[in-house]
Amino acid sequence: MLHRLRLQGRSPFARRSFATHSFPAEKDCFSITPPYPALLQKLQDVRNILNRPLTLAEKILYSHLVDPKKNLSPSGRIRGETYLQLRPQRVAMQDASAQMALLQFMSAELPQSAVPASIHCDHLIQAVDGAEQDLKRSIVTNQEVFDFLESASRKYGIEFWRPGSGIIHQIVLENYAAPGMLMLGTDSHTPNAGGLGLLAIGVGGADAVDAMTGTPWELKAPEIIGIRLTGQLNGWATPKDLILHLAGKLTVKGGTGRILEYFGSGVFNQSCTGLATIANMGAEVGATTSTFPYTPRMRDYLRATGRAPVAVAADAAASHGYLNADEGAEYDEVIEINLSELEPTINGPFTPDLATPLSKFGSFIKSQGWKDELSAGLIGSCTNSSYEDMTRVADLARQAKAVGLHTKVPFLCTPGSEQIRATMERDNVTSSLEGVGAVVLANACGPCIGQWKREDKKGEENAILTSFNRNFKSRNDGNGLTMNFLASPTIVTAMAFSGKLSFNPMKDSLQLPSGETFKFDPPQGQDLPSAGFTQGNKSFYPTPSPKPQSDIEVVIRKDSQRLELLEPFASHFNASSGNSRGLELPPLKVLLRVRGKCTTDHISAAGPWLKYKGHLTNISENLLITAINDEGGEMNVAFDRDTNTKGTIPEIAKQFKSRNQPWAIIVDENYGEGSAREHAALQPRMCHDSSRSFARIHETNLKKQGVLPLWFADKGDYSRIESGDILETIGLADLLNGNFDAAIKIKVTKRNGDVFEIATKHTMSADQLKWLEAGSALNYIRSRMSKAN
Repeated sequence: MLHRLRLQGRSPFARRSFATHSFPAEKDCFSITPPYPALLQKLQDVRNILNRPLTLAEKILYSHLVDPKKNLSPSGRIRGETYLQLRPQRVAMQDASAQMALLQFMSAELPQSAVPASIHCDHLIQAVDGAEQDLKRSIVTNQEVFDFLESASRKYGIEFWRPGSGIIHQIVLENYAAPGMLMLGTDSHTPNAGGLGLLAIGVGGADAVDAMTGTPWELKAPEIIGIRLTGQLNGWATPKDLILHLAGKLTVKGGTGRILEYFGSGVFNQSCTGLATIANMGAEVGATTSTFPYTPRMRDYLRATGRAPVAVAADAAASHGYLNADEGAEYDEVIEINLSELEPTINGPFTPDLATPLSKFGSFIKSQGWKDELSAGLIGSCTNSSYEDMTRVADLARQAKAVGLHTKVPFLCTPGSEQIRATMERDNVTSSLEGVGAVVLANACGPCIGQWKREDKKGEENAILTSFNRNFKSRNDGNGLTMNFLASPTIVTAMAFSGKLSFNPMKDSLQLPSGETFKFDPPQGQDLPSAGFTQGNKSFYPTPSPKPQSDIEVVIRKDSQRLELLEPFASHFNASSGNSRGLELPPLKVLLRVRGKCTTDHISAAGPWLKYKGHLTNISENLLITAINDEGGEMNVAFDRDTNTKGTIPEIAKQFKSRNQPWAIIVDENYGEGSAREHAALQPRMCHDSSRSFARIHETNLKKQGVLPLWFADKGDYSRIESGDILETIGLADLLNGNFDAAIKIKVTKRNGDVFEIATKHTMSADQLKWLEAGSALNYIRSRMSKAN
């Protein structure tokens, strides 16, 4: 058997990952260095109030409080109970979600953002032929949107990262993230930045507008899961396998309302970008965010990316105890993971928490009766596109090429940023991948979010293996029969040479044309390039800390089908609403009862619909189009009982709207799981939800848009309500009048006239009730600003 035929011509990546590195010129770090002295002073105020050891997450959160005395109590429970008023230091927005965020910000009529902000053009670039052609085509196709984003950035002093610059999360990690910071991002995978020991939280555009208008941002204090890491990853195991394994333990709901805080000796063995991978996929278990104590590897990464002054400041803050948990800090739950025992893990299909160890994956495929065939392998995306990831897969490519192997299936690679792409090209990583059949795509999200123009396997059951973070049905290629299995980049790459799902590179060999067999050695990589990073095409990059240009006109065509100025949502409670029930909601007709898993992909699909992200009327045509109606089990079907007609969900919703009929939907567990897209809350604006449970970001987005999300006190009541039933709130008026202990009941009037009441629960804070009464959070902010002026 041939075993790695390159002992003398050894790969340049077969070296210790902490080799000496070349450091680039320093960036202007003024706006990206957290105000550590002020944060330490605030932390001392917090210590004086609570008088107990604090976790790292508590230190960062509470040191960003507007007023610790108002939010914190030494006797009452804070985690899971208290709403915090916070001052985030930065906002990052990707091009799809930035459109609606900016449209909302513009209506506030402020001259500039109150905090440093950036926009990243990464979601609107479709993968078809390869990087150069795809980028050119996407710029032409989306020119109108890019012009809008760039003109708004110039007007309001926002840093604008042009198409081709890279994926928002990789760019934030390379340029803006700093230990101990609190930042927001309009994407659910914003926690990726937590790899640098901060709290980075994914939100909807309305939450971003809070920070950009200087309004305190509200968050219910999360519970904190402590995850103790011991041991060291070996062989084929990677940080991706750790989070895939953890997702299997926690499930897609296990992190909801919680922060994942990692600690223990095993943390210090990981690269900064490896920690970012772990933090990135914390979103798949519903976690608010993930974080880690400050490590020497974080310091190395800051220096390697031109932020040595941030590292110096972080070192000083760490010496005062700010960047790690206190001895004796208590967690709500502790999970122990020995990294030395971890093996590669593959998750899926159709959900990111169905975890199978690699050693059992072949038998799992067989037990399900699926074909033992791989149709494509895809690596990169915001989850795994670091230099370390790419050098590890290049090591495998070199091993394969040395014995004449070529990938047996389409093999696509997405670099995370222009900096990564350029450094890969300089260091012969790109040529190594292309030499075995890889197609390198543009520095963008691409297939991970459905921007993949796939021409094969349409309507066919097939399996792909990806190093992405999310694998909901139809997400990647629009084919509901495509099974996406999530794995590390190295496992995806090795399997691409086999073409079989049962292949285990840890023990299996590949047949060579000569008749001999070949077995891969465990891949080796390098976390930071010895020659330093190279920036590549600098025309993609923004002017640092730009000044707002008030004379710039924001570009929106009057006949645009891509962009639409927002009209304020009407309140259900003002004199012109026609609501005769005062501070109770008007009678709501049930549109449908949604069955089972209903993610934000179901509520507001991405893919081809991304082009309408700035046009609420047009994108509303995809409302719930892949949701299953529990009454009959059909997809995208709803009933208008008043007219005895049947249609698509958007069609029936529009019929209700045409006759000014407010409506509600009844939904199942963990409704709104998935991305931060607030369109999933904007589109059903005339609706109010009753659910068995909600995902955190989506529940907040609903509240921001003046929607009342209610939880069934008895989950069995879900099946008692049907389309056409009338729902009326009882007790909401008491709540809006200041009785915060008031319970909300729902009076249900069936189509046959039967009437009964059900109990509900809610998570509305005092401020969130003001948003509801005003019609939306933005209406409330606007009214406060008007009074202040």
